[in-house]
Amino acid sequence: MKQVLLTDNLPIYCLQKPEALVLDHHIQGYFHDSIQLKDGDVVMDVGANIGVLGVRLLHKFPQSKVYAFEPIPMIFKVLEANAKRLGADRFVALNMGLSTQPGALEFVYFPLAPALSTAHPEMWDDPSKFALAVKGVLKDLKTQFWWAKLIPLGISGLIARVLRWGATKMVCPLQTLSSVMRDKQIERIDLLKIDCEGAEWEVLQGIAAEDWPKIQQVVAEVHNENNRLEQVKQLLTTHGLTSIHVEQEAGLHGTSLYNIFAHR
Repeated sequence: MKQVLLTDNLPIYCLQKPEALVLDHHIQGYFHDSIQLKDGDVVMDVGANIGVLGVRLLHKFPQSKVYAFEPIPMIFKVLEANAKRLGADRFVALNMGLSTQPGALEFVYFPLAPALSTAHPEMWDDPSKFALAVKGVLKDLKTQFWWAKLIPLGISGLIARVLRWGATKMVCPLQTLSSVMRDKQIERIDLLKIDCEGAEWEVLQGIAAEDWPKIQQVVAEVHNENNRLEQVKQLLTTHGLTSIHVEQEAGLHGTSLYNIFAHR
């Protein structure tokens, strides 16, 4: 486990220092104008990774509470360390993934790029798609970090291959969001954030009908394969989150990755 200072000298534990900075840049995309938070709100962070979102939110809103979900044990240890630093009573780290039903599922862990770890490795089976995503992210980072300017865009394909080295399979526990809400006696979720590398549809399907009214806002990264973006929009609208905005981050143009923002 390492420690790095984010852009404003905020300390955070991490596995890979450059990735922590990239994650910090990435989560800025979740703070769309339509998403409103205040101190004391309850946030569910599904696919929390090392907990950058929770760290940021609790420094801004110290009376809020964040439930952070991370199924990969190696990543979870870092998330847990960041949660303890800020207070485990308000930053609750949960070593599990969320899905349509309780159980277990095989995940692939990428030690050189932990944030890409997923239960859906098939979404990166096409090397050209992965290389395109890496190239877009690098291009965007060049506007933010001096060190990114030193990396030629022409080696994006090589970087994409390197990032997948050492991939390890492991079985991780799953729960549904509704079961966690019952267990933790959560009656209101002010923001549900989902970024779980291709499993967003399963997470949403694990919400019981009676729990949808408790969810006030949603921001999710959607992999728009087989018309999934439209399916997610329809699902959110059906459950009363009728104010919806979709955008694509600058570094992800040309990929199938979109952010969807919804609120009541």
